[in-house]
Amino acid sequence: MTFVPVIPESYSHVLAEFESLDPLLSALRLDSTRLKCTSIAVSRKWLALGSSGGGLNLIQKEGWKHRLFLSHREGAISQIACCLHDDDYVAVATSQGLVVVWELNQERRGKPERIYVSSEHKGRKVTALCWDTAILRVFVGDHLGKVSAIKLNTSKQAKAAAAFVMFPVQTITTVDSCVVQLDYLDGRLLVSSLTRSFLCDTEREKFWKIGNKERDGEYGACFFPGRCSAGQQPLIYCARPGSRMWEVNFDGEVLSTHQFKKLLSSPPLPVINLRSEPQYDHSIGSSQSLSFRKLLHVSEHCVLTWTERGIYIFIPQNVQVLLWSEVKDIQDVAVCKNELFCLHLNGKVSHLSLLSVERCVERLIRRGLWNLAARTCCLFQNSVIASRGRKTLPVDKLEHLKSQLDLTTYGDLVSQLEELILKLEPLDSACSSRRSSISSHESFSILDSGIYRIINSRRGSQSDEDSCSLHSQTLSEDERLKEFASHQEEDQPDHCCGSQGSEDHVSHASVAFETDKSETFLPFGIPLSFRSPSPLVSLQAVKESVSSFVRKTTEKIGTLHTSPDLKVRQEPRGDEQSCEEDVGPVTCPKEEDTEEKEEIISCPPEEDKFQELTMATAEAMTKLQDPLVLFEPKSLRMVLWEWLSQLEKTFAMKDFSGISDTGSSSMESNQDMLLLDESKKGILDEEYEKEERDSLGNEETVDQIACESVNSLREPLDDDIFQICSPWSIADSLQKDLAELTTLCLELSVFNSEIEGASGRGDHPLQQCSLEMLTCQFLKKYFFLLDLKRAKESIKLSYPKSPCVWDTFIEGLKEMVSSSPTYIKMEEGDLPTRLKLLEDSVPFDSPLLIAYAARLYEKFGESALRSLIRFYPSILPSDVMQLCHHNPVQFLAYLDSLVKSRPEDQRPSFLESLLQPESLRLDWLLLAVSHDAPPSTSTMDDEGNPRPHSHLFSWGYSQLILHLIKLPADFTTKEKMTDICRSHGFWPGYLILCLELERRREAFTNIVYLNDMSLMEGDNGWIPETVEEWKLLLHLVQNASTKPAPQQSPDGNFSDGPSPITVENVALLLAKAMGPDQAWSLLQECGLTLELSERFTRTCDILRIAEKRQRALIQSMLEKCDRFLWSQQA
Repeated sequence: MTFVPVIPESYSHVLAEFESLDPLLSALRLDSTRLKCTSIAVSRKWLALGSSGGGLNLIQKEGWKHRLFLSHREGAISQIACCLHDDDYVAVATSQGLVVVWELNQERRGKPERIYVSSEHKGRKVTALCWDTAILRVFVGDHLGKVSAIKLNTSKQAKAAAAFVMFPVQTITTVDSCVVQLDYLDGRLLVSSLTRSFLCDTEREKFWKIGNKERDGEYGACFFPGRCSAGQQPLIYCARPGSRMWEVNFDGEVLSTHQFKKLLSSPPLPVINLRSEPQYDHSIGSSQSLSFRKLLHVSEHCVLTWTERGIYIFIPQNVQVLLWSEVKDIQDVAVCKNELFCLHLNGKVSHLSLLSVERCVERLIRRGLWNLAARTCCLFQNSVIASRGRKTLPVDKLEHLKSQLDLTTYGDLVSQLEELILKLEPLDSACSSRRSSISSHESFSILDSGIYRIINSRRGSQSDEDSCSLHSQTLSEDERLKEFASHQEEDQPDHCCGSQGSEDHVSHASVAFETDKSETFLPFGIPLSFRSPSPLVSLQAVKESVSSFVRKTTEKIGTLHTSPDLKVRQEPRGDEQSCEEDVGPVTCPKEEDTEEKEEIISCPPEEDKFQELTMATAEAMTKLQDPLVLFEPKSLRMVLWEWLSQLEKTFAMKDFSGISDTGSSSMESNQDMLLLDESKKGILDEEYEKEERDSLGNEETVDQIACESVNSLREPLDDDIFQICSPWSIADSLQKDLAELTTLCLELSVFNSEIEGASGRGDHPLQQCSLEMLTCQFLKKYFFLLDLKRAKESIKLSYPKSPCVWDTFIEGLKEMVSSSPTYIKMEEGDLPTRLKLLEDSVPFDSPLLIAYAARLYEKFGESALRSLIRFYPSILPSDVMQLCHHNPVQFLAYLDSLVKSRPEDQRPSFLESLLQPESLRLDWLLLAVSHDAPPSTSTMDDEGNPRPHSHLFSWGYSQLILHLIKLPADFTTKEKMTDICRSHGFWPGYLILCLELERRREAFTNIVYLNDMSLMEGDNGWIPETVEEWKLLLHLVQNASTKPAPQQSPDGNFSDGPSPITVENVALLLAKAMGPDQAWSLLQECGLTLELSERFTRTCDILRIAEKRQRALIQSMLEKCDRFLWSQQA
C-alpha cells in the first residue's frame, strides 16, 4: 500500500460528490439517446431539469421524492429560471423563443398552471433568464441582444380582482450583441453581452456601460451582494480576457482589475467522490489564460465559473483562488448556497458540494466511508492541522477512523493517520486526555446524526461521573478562552472564506497563520488539575491569568523602549513584503514588520512633530470635499500649496539628516534612507539631452540649450537626497491622506512655496526646464509619500517629452528595491533565469515591477524588452516607451512581439485597446514605416510615384502597419495615415486607405504604376465598379509606358514576376466582369480594339458559350419549378 501524497499548501475547501444522480435521471428517462437533459436550474426547494422533448421535471431536493412534470409543445427547453424568493414560480424558454411562466400552486395543493406565455422573442434563441429579487418579474435576453421584462399577475391576485389582467411585455434595452448572462439585484439589472457589460436601473430607466474597453467572446458578469450588517454596498464582477475580472461598484464604475492567470498555475484539487480515490499531481502547470463565460455568486464570499476543463472558485475581494478542480465537459451550472448542480454535454447531471476539508471528512466518517475519509484526511493534512474546526473533526474522530481501518490492508494509510494525530496532540491536550480515558475504559459508536454514543463499562462508578463533569467544564473554559483570544475570527465552515478573511494575497491559507493564532492561547493556560468545578472560580482564574499576562507584556514593552539592541531591522517575511508592494503609497522596508514592532520602535516625541501636520492634513482633506474647491484649479492649488508648506516644515531635511549615520554595520548595509548622488543624475541628464539633440529638430534643440542654462545656474544642494522612506513611523490613516495629497501635488505641479499657483506649463523653454527640475527635486524629497501607480501615470501623461523626470522616478524605484534579495539575485545569470526569478518573486501588480524591468533592459537591451510582454498589463507599452525613449526602434520590436503574442483573430481588437490616447496611432505608424523598411529609392521614383512591383518588397513591421491601418478611425486620422504611407512608399497600406476614403482614382492610378494584375484579381482585388472607372483604368493603361525592360522582382527572379497590367489583360478582366458584348462595345468606344490579340477573341467566344449554357440551364430549372407548382395546385 503506497503512501497518500500530501498537498503542500493548506487548501481550506474542496468539492465533494456524495451521491450520484444517475438513478434519478434513469427514473425520469433522461438517460436515453432520444431524450436527454438540456437545461438546469435550482432553488431552495426544487431541482428543475428541462429535456429535449419539451418536458420540465421538478424534483424536490429533500429526499428526491416529490416530482412535477410540466409539458411544452413549443419545443425543447433551452433555459430555466426558478424564482428565488418564491418557490411557487418557475420560468422556462423553449427552442422556438417562447417564454412560459408557471405557477405551481403547491400551497393550495392545486394543479400547476401557465400564467404567462410571451412571444416577444419568438423565432430567436433565448440565451438568458433572470428573476427579479423582490417582485414577480422575469427578464429575458436573446442572441440578438434584445432584453425584455415580463411582469406577472398571479392567480392569487386574479381571484381578488374583478378580471384577470395581462401586463404587456416591456422591452428594457437592445444591446450590441448576444446576451451572455443576466443578473438582478436591488433595482439594478446587469446585462453581459459579447462585447461589454451594461448596468440598467429599471426603476429610473437609466443605463450605463461598464468600463471603456470592449471584449470579444462569451464573458459573464454577476452581482456580489454586500453584507447588510456591515453596511457594505454590493459589488459587480465582470469577466475579462486573460483570466481577469473587473471589480465594479454599484454605480457601474470600475474599481480595479483582478488578475488570476498566474494564480491558476497551481495543480487542480481532486473532487472527492465515491467512485475513485482522490489523486493529486504535484507538478506545477503553466498559467491559464481563460475566458469566464459565466460568473455565479456562491456561498458568501466567492464567485464561481467554469470552462471546458474544470470548475474555478475565486475569492475576488482578496484576489485568491479558493480552489479549482477538473470537471470535464460542463454545459451549465446551477448554484444554491454551497451546492453545485452541473449539467454536462452528454446530458448527465452531477451534484457537488463546496465544503471545508474538515466538514467533508466528517461527512465521510458519518457515512462509514473509512478508506475515503482517511485518504482525504491525509491528502489535506495541512488543512486539518491548521484548521480551527476541532468541534467538527476532533482527535477522537480521527482515532475512531484509524481503528476502523484494517492494518494489514491499509498499513501505510494508518501510519500516515497516526502521524497526523501526533501533530494534532499539542494543540488539543484536553481532547488527548479524554481520548486516552475513552480508549482505556470505554467504547463508543457514531450515530447517523454524527453524535457519539458512549458505552461505559463502569456504570456504577461515581468518580467517573465527577471526572466527566469536570472534563466538560474544562472544555467549556477552553472554548471561552479561545473565544476571548479570537473573538474577531469566528469559524465559518460552510462559508468558503471564513478562514481566509484576513490573509494575504497568497491563493490559499497558510499553516503559519493558524499556528501563530493558536500560540496566542498559551499565556492564558491554566493547569487542568487545578481547575475548580465551580464556574465562578474558573472565571476568576481566567481573570487573574489575563491580568498577569497584561502586566508582564507591559513590562516587556518598557524594556524594549530602552534597549537599543532591539532596534536592529528584521528581515520581513515574503508574504508581508508582497502585501506591502501591492499598496500604492510607499512604505519603508523596516515598517514591513508586524504592527507591534512599529509601536515599540516609535517614540512619543515624534507624535508631537506630526500634530501640526495631522491637523493641516485633516483641514486640507476637508476642503477637498467641497466641490467649489475640488473643481476650481486655482482654489485647489492654493489648498495644496498651504498644506505643502506645512509638509516641508515637518519633513525638513535638517531634522533627520543624520539618521543614516546611526546604528550598527548591518543597519548601514540595509539602511532605510537611500541617497542618490546628484552628480550621477546630472550625467544621466546630459546623456539623454545629447540623444534628444541628435534626434529632434531645431526648436527642441533650443529648448535643450535653455534647459542646460538653467542647470548651469542651479547650485548643488547639500540636502538634495533621495528620500525613499519616512524617518519616523506614520499611522496608516495619516499615511493614506499624505499619499493622496502628495500625489495630487505632483499631478497638478504644485511643488513648493516658491511656486504658488503654478497654473500650468509655460511655452518658454527656460520655464519648462525649470519645472522639470522642480519635479525631479519633489520626487526625490517626497518619494516615500507618493502613490507609485498614480505617480507613474501622471509622469507619463504630463512629461512625455521630458525623460529626466521619468529617469528620476525609475531611479527612486531602483533605490527602493536595491537591497531586496530578488534585486541582488538578478545581478547574476542569463535573461531566462532572471525572468523566472522575477515572475516567482515579485507580485504581478506591484508598482516596483517596472524597476526590475529597467534593470533588465540596461543589462540585455532589446531582448529584455521583447520578454516584457509576459508582464502585460502590469507593464504597459507606455511604460516601455519611456524605458527606451532614446532608442524608439527597440520599442517597436516590443510592440510587434506583444501584438503577435495574441491569436490572429484577437490582434486588431487588442491593438486598438493599446491605443490610449488616440494620438499614439499616428506616432506608432510613423515609427513602423520608418524602421526596417526598404530604401525610398526602391519604392518611389523621382516624382514620388510607385515603382513597378515595389509593393512586393518586404517590410519588417508590415503586419503591425496593416493592423494599425485597418483599425476604425475618424476621417482626418485616416487622411494623415494615407499621407504617411505614401511619403514612405508603403503601397499596400496606401491602397487600402485610398479605397476606404473613396479616393478610387488615386488608387487605380497607383495600381497602374505598380504594374501588377494580381492587385485587381481574386477575392480581395480592387475591380472598377462603374463604367467611368473602367474608362479611367483603360485610359491610364493606354497612357502608361509599355516598353521598359523587364523589372526584376523583389526576390531576384525575372521570370516569376507578377503579370503586368496591359490593355489586353485589363480587357480580359473587363469581359469577365461585364460580359464580352458590353466589354467589346466599351473597348470600341475607347479606341482600343486594334491593340487586342486573338487570345482576347477566343476568350470572348468561350465566355459567350458559357453564358448561353448558363441561361439555358436557368430556363430549364424555372420551367421545372413552374410545372411542379401547377401540379400542386391541381
